[in-house]
Amino acid sequence: MKKLSLYFVIVLILILSLASCNRKIIPSVILWEQGKNYDSATFNFVFVEALKQKLFGNAGEALKYLEECVRINPESDAAYYQMAQIVVEKGDISNGKKYALKAIEINEKNLWYLIMMARIYYQEKNIDSAIIYYEKAVKNYPENEKLQLTLGNLYSENKNFDKANSIFGILDNKYGVNEASTISSVKNLMAAQKWDEALSKANMLLGQKPDELLYNGLLAEIYRGKGEKQKALEVYNNLIERNPDNSDTQLSLCDFLISEKSYEELFVYLSSVILNNKVEREDKITLLARLVELPDLTKDLQDKLSVNLMILEANYKDDDVVPLLRVELLINQQNLPGAALRLEDIIKNKQGNYFAWEKLLLVYLQLGDFEHLTSKGEECATLFNRSFLAKVLYATGATETKNYPVALEELRKAEILAGDNKEYLMQVLTLKADVYYRMKEFDKSFEIFDQAIIYNTDDLTVINNYAYYLAEQNMKLKEAEVMAKKVIDKEGKNTTFLDTYAWVLYKRGKLKEAARVMELIINSGEKADAEWYEHYGYILMKQRKCAEAVEKWNVALNLDPSKANLYKEIENCTK
Repeated sequence: MKKLSLYFVIVLILILSLASCNRKIIPSVILWEQGKNYDSATFNFVFVEALKQKLFGNAGEALKYLEECVRINPESDAAYYQMAQIVVEKGDISNGKKYALKAIEINEKNLWYLIMMARIYYQEKNIDSAIIYYEKAVKNYPENEKLQLTLGNLYSENKNFDKANSIFGILDNKYGVNEASTISSVKNLMAAQKWDEALSKANMLLGQKPDELLYNGLLAEIYRGKGEKQKALEVYNNLIERNPDNSDTQLSLCDFLISEKSYEELFVYLSSVILNNKVEREDKITLLARLVELPDLTKDLQDKLSVNLMILEANYKDDDVVPLLRVELLINQQNLPGAALRLEDIIKNKQGNYFAWEKLLLVYLQLGDFEHLTSKGEECATLFNRSFLAKVLYATGATETKNYPVALEELRKAEILAGDNKEYLMQVLTLKADVYYRMKEFDKSFEIFDQAIIYNTDDLTVINNYAYYLAEQNMKLKEAEVMAKKVIDKEGKNTTFLDTYAWVLYKRGKLKEAARVMELIINSGEKADAEWYEHYGYILMKQRKCAEAVEKWNVALNLDPSKANLYKEIENCTK
Protein backbone atom coordinates (compact mmCIF):
# COMPACT_ATOMS: atom_id res chain seq x y z
CA MET A 1 0.00 0.00 0.00
CA LYS A 2 2.86 2.37 0.81
CA LYS A 3 4.49 1.64 -2.54
CA LEU A 4 1.23 2.47 -4.35
CA SER A 5 0.85 5.79 -2.54
CA LEU A 6 4.45 6.76 -3.28
CA TYR A 7 3.89 5.93 -6.95
CA PHE A 8 0.93 8.30 -7.16
CA VAL A 9 2.96 11.05 -5.53
CA ILE A 10 5.74 10.57 -8.09
CA VAL A 11 3.22 10.68 -10.95
CA LEU A 12 1.62 13.84 -9.61
CA ILE A 13 5.04 15.51 -9.26
CA LEU A 14 5.84 14.49 -12.84
CA ILE A 15 2.59 15.96 -14.13
CA LEU A 16 3.06 19.17 -12.22
CA SER A 17 6.65 19.47 -13.42
CA LEU A 18 5.40 19.14 -17.00
CA ALA A 19 2.93 21.88 -16.26
CA SER A 20 5.65 24.28 -15.15
CA CYS A 21 7.69 23.97 -18.39
CA ASN A 22 8.21 26.95 -20.68
CA ARG A 23 4.95 27.81 -22.45
CA LYS A 24 6.84 28.45 -25.67
CA ILE A 25 7.78 24.77 -25.81
CA ILE A 26 5.00 22.83 -24.07
CA PRO A 27 1.29 23.62 -24.48
CA SER A 28 -0.26 25.32 -21.48
CA VAL A 29 -1.03 22.81 -18.73
CA ILE A 30 -1.56 24.71 -15.49
CA LEU A 31 -0.70 28.24 -16.61
CA TRP A 32 -4.06 29.17 -18.17
CA GLU A 33 -5.04 32.75 -18.64
CA GLN A 34 -6.33 34.15 -15.37
CA GLY A 35 -9.34 36.34 -14.98
CA LYS A 36 -11.69 34.08 -16.92
CA ASN A 37 -15.06 33.45 -15.35
CA TYR A 38 -14.54 29.82 -14.29
CA ASP A 39 -13.46 27.90 -11.19
CA SER A 40 -9.74 27.60 -11.86
CA ALA A 41 -9.06 25.45 -8.77
CA THR A 42 -11.61 22.84 -9.85
CA PHE A 43 -10.35 23.05 -13.40
CA ASN A 44 -6.74 22.47 -12.32
CA PHE A 45 -7.75 19.45 -10.23
CA VAL A 46 -9.76 17.85 -13.08
CA PHE A 47 -7.05 18.58 -15.66
CA VAL A 48 -4.32 16.97 -13.57
CA GLU A 49 -6.57 13.93 -13.07
CA ALA A 50 -7.03 13.76 -16.85
CA LEU A 51 -3.27 13.83 -17.43
CA LYS A 52 -2.80 11.17 -14.79
CA GLN A 53 -5.31 8.86 -16.47
CA LYS A 54 -3.68 9.52 -19.85
CA LEU A 55 -0.28 8.68 -18.40
CA PHE A 56 -1.66 5.41 -17.00
CA GLY A 57 -3.05 4.49 -20.46
CA ASN A 58 -6.71 4.95 -19.46
CA ALA A 59 -7.73 6.87 -22.58
CA GLY A 60 -11.47 6.64 -21.97
CA GLU A 61 -11.23 7.99 -18.43
CA ALA A 62 -8.84 10.73 -19.54
CA LEU A 63 -11.34 11.87 -22.19
CA LYS A 64 -14.14 12.03 -19.61
CA TYR A 65 -12.06 14.33 -17.40
CA LEU A 66 -11.03 16.46 -20.39
CA GLU A 67 -14.66 16.82 -21.48
CA GLU A 68 -15.38 18.05 -17.97
CA CYS A 69 -12.47 20.50 -18.35
CA VAL A 70 -13.94 22.11 -21.47
CA ARG A 71 -17.33 22.25 -19.76
CA ILE A 72 -15.73 24.19 -16.89
CA ASN A 73 -13.61 26.34 -19.26
CA PRO A 74 -14.66 26.22 -22.94
CA GLU A 75 -11.58 28.33 -23.81
CA SER A 76 -9.02 25.73 -22.65
CA ASP A 77 -6.80 25.15 -25.66
CA ALA A 78 -4.69 22.69 -23.65
CA ALA A 79 -7.69 20.44 -22.94
CA TYR A 80 -8.64 20.33 -26.61
CA TYR A 81 -5.03 19.55 -27.55
CA GLN A 82 -4.90 16.65 -25.09
CA MET A 83 -8.22 15.34 -26.42
CA ALA A 84 -6.85 15.52 -29.96
CA GLN A 85 -3.76 13.56 -28.96
CA ILE A 86 -5.81 10.80 -27.33
CA VAL A 87 -8.32 10.27 -30.14
CA VAL A 88 -5.70 10.44 -32.90
CA GLU A 89 -3.69 7.78 -31.09
CA LYS A 90 -6.85 5.63 -31.07
CA GLY A 91 -7.22 6.12 -34.84
CA ASP A 92 -10.11 8.60 -34.70
CA ILE A 93 -8.64 11.13 -37.14
CA SER A 94 -11.91 12.97 -37.74
CA ASN A 95 -12.43 13.95 -34.09
CA GLY A 96 -8.70 14.49 -33.66
CA LYS A 97 -8.82 17.10 -36.37
CA LYS A 98 -11.88 18.73 -34.79
CA TYR A 99 -10.22 19.04 -31.36
CA ALA A 100 -6.89 20.22 -32.82
CA LEU A 101 -8.65 22.91 -34.88
CA LYS A 102 -10.47 24.08 -31.74
CA ALA A 103 -7.16 24.35 -29.87
CA ILE A 104 -5.68 26.40 -32.75
CA GLU A 105 -8.77 28.62 -32.85
CA ILE A 106 -8.13 29.50 -29.20
CA ASN A 107 -4.33 29.75 -29.48
CA GLU A 108 -3.36 30.12 -33.13
CA LYS A 109 0.39 30.52 -32.60
CA ASN A 110 1.10 27.46 -30.46
CA LEU A 111 3.80 25.45 -32.23
CA TRP A 112 2.64 22.04 -31.06
CA TYR A 113 -0.94 22.60 -32.09
CA LEU A 114 0.17 23.63 -35.58
CA ILE A 115 2.47 20.63 -35.93
CA MET A 116 -0.25 18.23 -34.76
CA MET A 117 -2.68 19.68 -37.30
CA ALA A 118 -0.07 19.35 -40.06
CA ARG A 119 0.61 15.73 -39.10
CA ILE A 120 -3.09 14.89 -39.13
CA TYR A 121 -3.45 16.28 -42.64
CA TYR A 122 -0.30 14.47 -43.75
CA GLN A 123 -1.71 11.22 -42.36
CA GLU A 124 -4.79 11.87 -44.50
CA LYS A 125 -2.45 12.36 -47.49
CA ASN A 126 -3.61 15.99 -47.71
CA ILE A 127 -0.16 17.49 -48.26
CA ASP A 128 -1.49 20.91 -49.35
CA SER A 129 -3.15 21.43 -45.95
CA ALA A 130 -0.14 20.01 -44.09
CA ILE A 131 2.02 22.58 -45.88
CA ILE A 132 -0.30 25.42 -44.82
CA TYR A 133 0.16 24.58 -41.13
CA TYR A 134 3.92 24.15 -41.45
CA GLU A 135 4.06 27.52 -43.20
CA LYS A 136 2.23 29.04 -40.22
CA ALA A 137 4.66 27.33 -37.83
CA VAL A 138 7.69 28.64 -39.76
CA LYS A 139 6.18 32.14 -39.82
CA ASN A 140 5.65 32.10 -36.05
CA TYR A 141 9.01 30.43 -35.27
CA PRO A 142 11.42 31.61 -38.01
CA GLU A 143 14.46 30.63 -35.93
CA ASN A 144 13.44 26.94 -35.88
CA GLU A 145 15.43 25.47 -38.78
CA LYS A 146 14.04 21.95 -38.28
CA LEU A 147 10.61 23.33 -39.18
CA GLN A 148 12.10 24.95 -42.31
CA LEU A 149 13.73 21.66 -43.33
CA THR A 150 10.47 19.74 -42.87
CA LEU A 151 8.58 22.37 -44.87
CA GLY A 152 11.17 22.08 -47.65
CA ASN A 153 10.73 18.32 -47.78
CA LEU A 154 6.95 18.74 -47.92
CA TYR A 155 7.30 21.20 -50.79
CA SER A 156 9.47 18.68 -52.62
CA GLU A 157 7.01 15.84 -52.01
CA ASN A 158 4.25 18.07 -53.35
CA LYS A 159 6.36 18.85 -56.45
CA ASN A 160 6.88 22.49 -55.41
CA PHE A 161 10.54 22.01 -56.32
CA ASP A 162 11.49 25.70 -56.59
CA LYS A 163 10.08 26.53 -53.14
CA ALA A 164 11.89 23.52 -51.67
CA ASN A 165 15.14 24.48 -53.38
CA SER A 166 14.86 28.01 -51.99
CA ILE A 167 14.67 26.71 -48.40
CA PHE A 168 17.49 24.18 -48.85
CA GLY A 169 19.63 26.83 -50.57
CA ILE A 170 19.30 29.23 -47.63
CA LEU A 171 20.35 26.47 -45.18
CA ASP A 172 23.23 25.34 -47.43
CA ASN A 173 24.51 28.91 -47.69
CA LYS A 174 24.34 29.28 -43.94
CA TYR A 175 25.99 25.98 -42.97
CA GLY A 176 27.81 24.86 -46.11
CA VAL A 177 27.62 21.23 -47.27
CA ASN A 178 25.84 19.25 -44.53
CA GLU A 179 23.94 16.00 -44.03
CA ALA A 180 20.58 17.66 -43.50
CA SER A 181 19.79 20.34 -46.05
CA THR A 182 22.30 19.26 -48.73
CA ILE A 183 20.96 15.69 -48.88
CA SER A 184 17.41 17.05 -49.03
CA SER A 185 18.50 19.44 -51.77
CA VAL A 186 20.01 16.59 -53.82
CA LYS A 187 16.83 14.51 -53.47
CA ASN A 188 14.70 17.52 -54.44
CA LEU A 189 16.80 18.14 -57.56
CA MET A 190 16.53 14.44 -58.45
CA ALA A 191 12.74 14.57 -58.06
CA ALA A 192 12.73 17.62 -60.35
CA GLN A 193 14.94 15.63 -62.78
CA LYS A 194 17.64 18.30 -62.61
CA TRP A 195 20.28 15.59 -62.80
CA ASP A 196 23.35 17.76 -63.46
CA GLU A 197 22.63 20.08 -60.51
CA ALA A 198 21.97 17.04 -58.32
CA LEU A 199 25.24 15.46 -59.50
CA SER A 200 27.20 18.60 -58.62
CA LYS A 201 25.81 18.67 -55.07
CA ALA A 202 26.24 14.92 -54.58
CA ASN A 203 29.91 15.26 -55.54
CA MET A 204 30.24 18.01 -52.93
CA LEU A 205 28.98 15.55 -50.30
CA LEU A 206 31.36 12.85 -51.56
CA GLY A 207 34.21 15.32 -51.37
CA GLN A 208 33.75 15.24 -47.59
CA LYS A 209 33.10 11.48 -47.20
CA PRO A 210 34.07 9.47 -50.31
CA ASP A 211 33.10 6.10 -48.77
CA GLU A 212 29.77 7.17 -47.28
CA LEU A 213 27.23 4.65 -48.58
CA LEU A 214 24.30 7.09 -48.53
CA TYR A 215 26.15 9.62 -50.68
CA ASN A 216 27.33 6.96 -53.12
CA GLY A 217 23.79 5.60 -53.29
CA LEU A 218 22.54 9.05 -54.27
CA LEU A 219 25.27 9.29 -56.90
CA ALA A 220 24.28 5.93 -58.38
CA GLU A 221 20.61 6.96 -58.43
CA ILE A 222 21.55 10.16 -60.27
CA TYR A 223 23.46 8.19 -62.91
CA ARG A 224 20.46 5.89 -63.27
CA GLY A 225 18.23 8.93 -63.74
CA LYS A 226 20.59 10.21 -66.44
CA GLY A 227 20.38 6.83 -68.17
CA GLU A 228 24.03 6.04 -67.40
CA LYS A 229 23.57 2.60 -65.89
CA GLN A 230 27.21 1.56 -66.29
CA LYS A 231 28.42 4.59 -64.35
CA ALA A 232 25.91 3.76 -61.60
CA LEU A 233 27.29 0.23 -61.43
CA GLU A 234 30.86 1.56 -61.30
CA VAL A 235 29.95 3.58 -58.19
CA TYR A 236 29.13 0.37 -56.30
CA ASN A 237 32.05 -1.56 -57.80
CA ASN A 238 34.46 1.16 -56.67
CA LEU A 239 32.98 1.08 -53.19
CA ILE A 240 33.37 -2.70 -53.01
CA GLU A 241 36.90 -2.51 -54.35
CA ARG A 242 37.80 -0.18 -51.47
CA ASN A 243 35.69 -2.09 -48.89
CA PRO A 244 35.30 -5.66 -50.25
CA ASP A 245 33.61 -7.14 -47.15
CA ASN A 246 31.37 -4.21 -46.25
CA SER A 247 27.94 -5.76 -45.75
CA ASP A 248 25.94 -2.57 -46.35
CA THR A 249 27.71 -1.96 -49.64
CA GLN A 250 27.17 -5.54 -50.79
CA LEU A 251 23.47 -5.40 -49.96
CA SER A 252 23.09 -2.01 -51.66
CA LEU A 253 24.69 -3.39 -54.82
CA CYS A 254 22.28 -6.34 -54.77
CA ASP A 255 19.37 -3.95 -54.34
CA PHE A 256 20.60 -1.89 -57.28
CA LEU A 257 21.02 -4.93 -59.53
CA ILE A 258 17.52 -6.18 -58.64
CA SER A 259 15.99 -2.79 -59.40
CA GLU A 260 17.83 -2.77 -62.74
CA LYS A 261 16.80 -6.39 -63.42
CA SER A 262 20.48 -7.16 -63.98
CA TYR A 263 19.96 -10.71 -62.76
CA GLU A 264 22.93 -12.30 -64.54
CA GLU A 265 25.33 -9.88 -62.83
CA LEU A 266 23.50 -10.35 -59.54
CA PHE A 267 23.91 -14.13 -59.54
CA VAL A 268 27.63 -13.85 -60.32
CA TYR A 269 27.95 -11.85 -57.12
CA LEU A 270 25.31 -13.50 -54.90
CA SER A 271 27.33 -16.35 -53.37
CA SER A 272 29.91 -13.91 -51.97
CA VAL A 273 27.09 -12.15 -50.08
CA ILE A 274 25.76 -15.46 -48.73
CA LEU A 275 29.23 -16.52 -47.55
CA ASN A 276 30.09 -13.13 -46.02
CA ASN A 277 29.91 -13.60 -42.23
CA LYS A 278 29.57 -9.83 -41.80
CA VAL A 279 26.18 -9.88 -43.52
CA GLU A 280 23.50 -10.56 -40.91
CA ARG A 281 21.41 -13.74 -41.24
CA GLU A 282 18.21 -11.69 -41.33
CA ASP A 283 19.55 -9.59 -44.22
CA LYS A 284 20.49 -12.71 -46.18
CA ILE A 285 17.02 -14.18 -45.64
CA THR A 286 15.36 -10.91 -46.69
CA LEU A 287 17.48 -10.68 -49.85
CA LEU A 288 16.90 -14.28 -50.92
CA ALA A 289 13.19 -14.14 -50.09
CA ARG A 290 12.97 -11.14 -52.38
CA LEU A 291 14.67 -13.11 -55.16
CA VAL A 292 12.33 -16.07 -54.63
CA GLU A 293 9.34 -13.78 -55.24
CA LEU A 294 10.69 -12.30 -58.50
CA PRO A 295 8.23 -13.23 -61.27
CA ASP A 296 10.62 -12.82 -64.22
CA LEU A 297 13.51 -15.18 -63.43
CA THR A 298 14.35 -17.61 -66.23
CA LYS A 299 14.52 -21.36 -65.54
CA ASP A 300 18.32 -21.15 -65.57
CA LEU A 301 18.33 -18.33 -63.00
CA GLN A 302 15.81 -20.19 -60.83
CA ASP A 303 18.19 -23.18 -60.84
CA LYS A 304 21.06 -20.87 -59.81
CA LEU A 305 18.89 -19.42 -57.06
CA SER A 306 18.12 -22.95 -55.82
CA VAL A 307 21.87 -23.66 -55.60
CA ASN A 308 22.42 -20.45 -53.62
CA LEU A 309 19.60 -21.41 -51.28
CA MET A 310 21.32 -24.74 -50.67
CA ILE A 311 24.55 -22.88 -49.86
CA LEU A 312 22.62 -20.78 -47.33
CA GLU A 313 21.08 -23.94 -45.81
CA ALA A 314 24.56 -25.47 -45.44
CA ASN A 315 25.66 -22.42 -43.47
CA TYR A 316 22.61 -22.47 -41.18
CA LYS A 317 22.03 -26.19 -40.64
CA ASP A 318 19.94 -25.85 -37.47
CA ASP A 319 17.85 -22.92 -38.68
CA ASP A 320 14.05 -23.32 -38.89
CA VAL A 321 13.39 -20.55 -41.41
CA VAL A 322 16.23 -20.83 -43.95
CA PRO A 323 15.13 -24.25 -45.35
CA LEU A 324 11.69 -22.85 -46.12
CA LEU A 325 13.08 -20.47 -48.74
CA ARG A 326 13.63 -23.34 -51.17
CA VAL A 327 10.09 -24.51 -50.41
CA GLU A 328 8.76 -21.06 -51.34
CA LEU A 329 10.72 -21.21 -54.60
CA LEU A 330 9.05 -24.53 -55.45
CA ILE A 331 5.63 -23.10 -54.61
CA ASN A 332 6.28 -20.07 -56.83
CA GLN A 333 7.26 -22.50 -59.60
CA GLN A 334 3.80 -24.12 -59.16
CA ASN A 335 5.55 -27.30 -58.02
CA LEU A 336 3.36 -28.04 -55.02
CA PRO A 337 4.10 -31.80 -54.94
CA GLY A 338 7.83 -30.97 -54.90
CA ALA A 339 7.27 -28.46 -52.10
CA ALA A 340 5.41 -31.11 -50.08
CA LEU A 341 8.26 -33.63 -50.53
CA ARG A 342 10.83 -31.03 -49.50
CA LEU A 343 8.80 -30.17 -46.39
CA GLU A 344 8.48 -33.85 -45.51
CA ASP A 345 12.31 -34.09 -45.65
CA ILE A 346 12.71 -31.00 -43.44
CA ILE A 347 10.33 -32.42 -40.83
CA LYS A 348 12.01 -35.82 -40.97
CA ASN A 349 15.36 -34.19 -40.15
CA LYS A 350 13.92 -31.83 -37.53
CA GLN A 351 10.52 -32.79 -36.18
CA GLY A 352 10.28 -29.70 -33.98
CA ASN A 353 10.32 -27.23 -36.90
CA TYR A 354 6.82 -25.82 -36.46
CA PHE A 355 7.15 -23.47 -39.46
CA ALA A 356 7.74 -26.46 -41.75
CA TRP A 357 4.76 -28.34 -40.31
CA GLU A 358 2.50 -25.32 -40.79
CA LYS A 359 3.66 -24.82 -44.37
CA LEU A 360 3.22 -28.55 -45.12
CA LEU A 361 -0.41 -28.52 -43.98
CA LEU A 362 -1.09 -25.40 -46.06
CA VAL A 363 0.50 -27.01 -49.14
CA TYR A 364 -1.67 -30.14 -48.72
CA LEU A 365 -4.71 -27.87 -48.36
CA GLN A 366 -3.75 -26.05 -51.56
CA LEU A 367 -3.24 -29.38 -53.33
CA GLY A 368 -6.64 -30.60 -52.14
CA ASP A 369 -4.88 -33.66 -50.71
CA PHE A 370 -7.19 -34.06 -47.74
CA GLU A 371 -6.01 -37.56 -46.84
CA HIS A 372 -2.48 -36.26 -46.19
CA LEU A 373 -3.86 -33.07 -44.63
CA THR A 374 -5.77 -35.21 -42.13
CA SER A 375 -2.93 -37.61 -41.28
CA LYS A 376 -0.26 -34.89 -41.04
CA GLY A 377 -2.73 -32.56 -39.38
CA GLU A 378 -3.25 -35.11 -36.61
CA GLU A 379 0.52 -35.42 -36.08
CA CYS A 380 1.01 -31.65 -36.07
CA ALA A 381 -1.95 -30.93 -33.78
CA THR A 382 -0.62 -33.54 -31.32
CA LEU A 383 2.99 -32.35 -31.49
CA PHE A 384 2.04 -28.67 -31.18
CA ASN A 385 -1.07 -28.93 -29.06
CA ARG A 386 -1.24 -25.16 -28.45
CA SER A 387 -1.35 -24.35 -32.17
CA PHE A 388 -4.71 -22.92 -33.23
CA LEU A 389 -3.86 -23.19 -36.93
CA ALA A 390 -2.82 -26.85 -36.66
CA LYS A 391 -6.16 -27.79 -35.12
CA VAL A 392 -8.16 -25.79 -37.67
CA LEU A 393 -6.30 -27.37 -40.59
CA TYR A 394 -6.66 -30.85 -39.08
CA ALA A 395 -10.38 -30.19 -38.66
CA THR A 396 -10.58 -29.04 -42.30
CA GLY A 397 -8.95 -32.27 -43.49
CA ALA A 398 -11.24 -34.36 -41.28
CA THR A 399 -14.28 -32.49 -42.64
CA GLU A 400 -13.32 -33.15 -46.25
CA THR A 401 -12.68 -36.85 -45.51
CA LYS A 402 -16.10 -36.99 -43.77
CA ASN A 403 -14.66 -37.74 -40.36
CA TYR A 404 -17.06 -35.28 -38.75
CA PRO A 405 -16.67 -36.30 -35.08
CA VAL A 406 -12.90 -35.67 -35.29
CA ALA A 407 -13.51 -32.34 -37.04
CA LEU A 408 -15.92 -31.17 -34.31
CA GLU A 409 -13.56 -32.27 -31.54
CA GLU A 410 -10.64 -30.36 -33.07
CA LEU A 411 -12.81 -27.30 -33.54
CA ARG A 412 -13.84 -27.53 -29.87
CA LYS A 413 -10.15 -27.42 -28.91
CA ALA A 414 -9.47 -24.62 -31.41
CA GLU A 415 -12.29 -22.57 -29.87
CA ILE A 416 -10.64 -22.86 -26.45
CA LEU A 417 -7.31 -21.75 -27.94
CA ALA A 418 -9.02 -18.83 -29.71
CA GLY A 419 -9.92 -17.24 -26.37
CA ASP A 420 -11.26 -13.72 -26.97
CA ASN A 421 -9.77 -13.43 -30.47
CA LYS A 422 -12.84 -12.65 -32.59
CA GLU A 423 -11.10 -13.42 -35.87
CA TYR A 424 -10.16 -16.90 -34.66
CA LEU A 425 -13.62 -17.47 -33.22
CA MET A 426 -15.18 -16.55 -36.57
CA GLN A 427 -13.03 -19.18 -38.30
CA VAL A 428 -14.10 -21.82 -35.79
CA LEU A 429 -17.79 -20.94 -36.03
CA THR A 430 -17.73 -20.89 -39.83
CA LEU A 431 -16.06 -24.29 -40.03
CA LYS A 432 -18.36 -25.74 -37.38
CA ALA A 433 -21.44 -24.50 -39.25
CA ASP A 434 -20.09 -26.16 -42.40
CA VAL A 435 -19.53 -29.47 -40.58
CA TYR A 436 -23.08 -29.56 -39.20
CA TYR A 437 -24.45 -28.66 -42.64
CA ARG A 438 -22.60 -31.60 -44.18
CA MET A 439 -23.97 -33.79 -41.40
CA LYS A 440 -27.44 -32.59 -42.49
CA GLU A 441 -28.05 -31.07 -39.06
CA PHE A 442 -29.32 -27.93 -40.76
CA ASP A 443 -30.96 -26.24 -37.77
CA LYS A 444 -27.75 -26.54 -35.78
CA SER A 445 -25.69 -25.27 -38.72
CA PHE A 446 -27.91 -22.21 -39.22
CA GLU A 447 -27.95 -21.51 -35.48
CA ILE A 448 -24.13 -21.32 -35.58
CA PHE A 449 -24.24 -19.09 -38.68
CA ASP A 450 -26.52 -16.73 -36.75
CA GLN A 451 -24.02 -16.70 -33.90
CA ALA A 452 -21.13 -15.97 -36.31
CA ILE A 453 -22.97 -13.03 -37.86
CA ILE A 454 -23.57 -11.57 -34.39
CA TYR A 455 -19.80 -11.75 -33.83
CA ASN A 456 -19.11 -9.96 -37.12
CA THR A 457 -21.94 -8.42 -39.12
CA ASP A 458 -19.59 -7.51 -41.99
CA ASP A 459 -17.94 -10.85 -42.76
CA LEU A 460 -19.06 -11.19 -46.38
CA THR A 461 -17.86 -14.78 -46.82
CA VAL A 462 -19.89 -16.01 -43.84
CA ILE A 463 -22.99 -14.11 -44.97
CA ASN A 464 -22.59 -15.45 -48.53
CA ASN A 465 -22.22 -19.06 -47.38
CA TYR A 466 -25.20 -18.76 -45.05
CA ALA A 467 -27.36 -17.36 -47.85
CA TYR A 468 -26.29 -20.14 -50.20
CA TYR A 469 -26.99 -22.91 -47.70
CA LEU A 470 -30.41 -21.45 -46.91
CA ALA A 471 -31.22 -21.40 -50.61
CA GLU A 472 -30.06 -24.99 -51.03
CA GLN A 473 -32.52 -26.05 -48.33
CA ASN A 474 -35.30 -23.72 -49.51
CA MET A 475 -35.38 -22.13 -46.07
CA LYS A 476 -35.84 -18.45 -45.17
CA LEU A 477 -35.44 -17.50 -48.84
CA LYS A 478 -36.45 -13.88 -48.31
CA GLU A 479 -33.75 -13.50 -45.64
CA ALA A 480 -31.28 -15.30 -47.90
CA GLU A 481 -31.94 -12.78 -50.68
CA VAL A 482 -31.41 -9.85 -48.31
CA MET A 483 -28.09 -11.36 -47.18
CA ALA A 484 -26.89 -12.16 -50.71
CA LYS A 485 -27.84 -8.65 -51.89
CA LYS A 486 -25.92 -7.10 -48.99
CA VAL A 487 -22.83 -9.04 -50.04
CA ILE A 488 -22.89 -8.03 -53.72
CA ASP A 489 -23.68 -4.42 -52.82
CA LYS A 490 -20.27 -4.37 -51.18
CA GLU A 491 -18.41 -6.64 -53.60
CA GLY A 492 -20.37 -6.66 -56.83
CA LYS A 493 -17.55 -8.04 -58.99
CA ASN A 494 -16.89 -11.18 -56.95
CA THR A 495 -18.15 -14.04 -59.13
CA THR A 496 -18.55 -16.42 -56.17
CA PHE A 497 -20.82 -13.94 -54.42
CA LEU A 498 -22.70 -13.18 -57.64
CA ASP A 499 -23.29 -16.92 -58.21
CA THR A 500 -24.84 -17.20 -54.75
CA TYR A 501 -27.05 -14.19 -55.46
CA ALA A 502 -28.21 -15.69 -58.76
CA TRP A 503 -28.95 -19.02 -57.07
CA VAL A 504 -30.99 -17.34 -54.33
CA LEU A 505 -32.94 -15.38 -56.99
CA TYR A 506 -33.60 -18.65 -58.83
CA LYS A 507 -34.94 -20.23 -55.65
CA ARG A 508 -37.13 -17.16 -55.14
CA GLY A 509 -38.55 -17.54 -58.68
CA LYS A 510 -36.92 -14.35 -59.97
CA LEU A 511 -35.66 -16.09 -63.11
CA LYS A 512 -35.01 -13.14 -65.44
CA GLU A 513 -32.92 -11.38 -62.81
CA ALA A 514 -31.08 -14.62 -61.97
CA ALA A 515 -30.28 -15.21 -65.68
CA ARG A 516 -29.00 -11.65 -66.04
CA VAL A 517 -26.61 -12.15 -63.09
CA MET A 518 -25.36 -15.44 -64.55
CA GLU A 519 -24.58 -13.69 -67.86
CA LEU A 520 -22.52 -11.14 -65.93
CA ILE A 521 -20.57 -13.96 -64.27
CA ILE A 522 -19.91 -15.91 -67.48
CA ASN A 523 -18.81 -12.73 -69.31
CA SER A 524 -16.57 -11.60 -66.42
CA GLY A 525 -13.42 -12.89 -68.12
CA GLU A 526 -12.57 -15.15 -65.19
CA LYS A 527 -11.65 -18.81 -65.65
CA ALA A 528 -14.83 -20.79 -66.25
CA ASP A 529 -16.31 -22.72 -63.31
CA ALA A 530 -18.54 -25.80 -63.78
CA GLU A 531 -20.78 -24.60 -60.96
CA TRP A 532 -21.75 -21.48 -62.95
CA TYR A 533 -22.93 -23.48 -65.94
CA GLU A 534 -24.73 -26.01 -63.77
CA HIS A 535 -26.65 -23.25 -62.00
CA TYR A 536 -27.35 -21.39 -65.22
CA GLY A 537 -28.75 -24.60 -66.74
CA TYR A 538 -31.28 -24.97 -63.93
CA ILE A 539 -32.34 -21.33 -64.35
CA LEU A 540 -32.83 -21.80 -68.12
CA MET A 541 -34.71 -25.06 -67.62
CA LYS A 542 -37.11 -23.28 -65.24
CA GLN A 543 -37.63 -20.70 -68.00
CA ARG A 544 -38.54 -23.60 -70.34
CA LYS A 545 -35.42 -22.99 -72.44
CA CYS A 546 -34.34 -26.62 -72.50
CA ALA A 547 -31.98 -26.43 -75.48
CA GLU A 548 -30.00 -23.62 -73.86
CA ALA A 549 -30.05 -25.43 -70.50
CA VAL A 550 -28.61 -28.59 -72.07
CA GLU A 551 -25.91 -26.50 -73.75
CA LYS A 552 -24.86 -25.03 -70.36
CA TRP A 553 -24.90 -28.42 -68.65
CA ASN A 554 -22.67 -29.90 -71.35
CA VAL A 555 -20.18 -27.11 -70.68
CA ALA A 556 -20.36 -27.93 -66.97
CA LEU A 557 -19.67 -31.63 -67.69
CA ASN A 558 -16.68 -30.75 -69.88
CA LEU A 559 -15.26 -28.63 -67.06
CA ASP A 560 -16.06 -31.19 -64.35
CA PRO A 561 -16.94 -34.74 -65.50
CA SER A 562 -17.76 -35.75 -61.92
CA LYS A 563 -21.11 -33.91 -62.15
CA ALA A 564 -22.82 -37.13 -63.30
CA ASN A 565 -26.20 -35.94 -61.95
CA LEU A 566 -26.42 -33.61 -64.94
CA TYR A 567 -26.81 -36.51 -67.40
CA LYS A 568 -30.20 -37.23 -65.82
CA GLU A 569 -31.14 -33.52 -66.07
CA ILE A 570 -30.16 -33.48 -69.75
CA GLU A 571 -32.22 -36.61 -70.39
CA ASN A 572 -35.26 -35.15 -68.65
CA CYS A 573 -34.91 -31.85 -70.49
CA THR A 574 -34.71 -33.44 -73.95
CA LYS A 575 -37.75 -35.72 -73.61
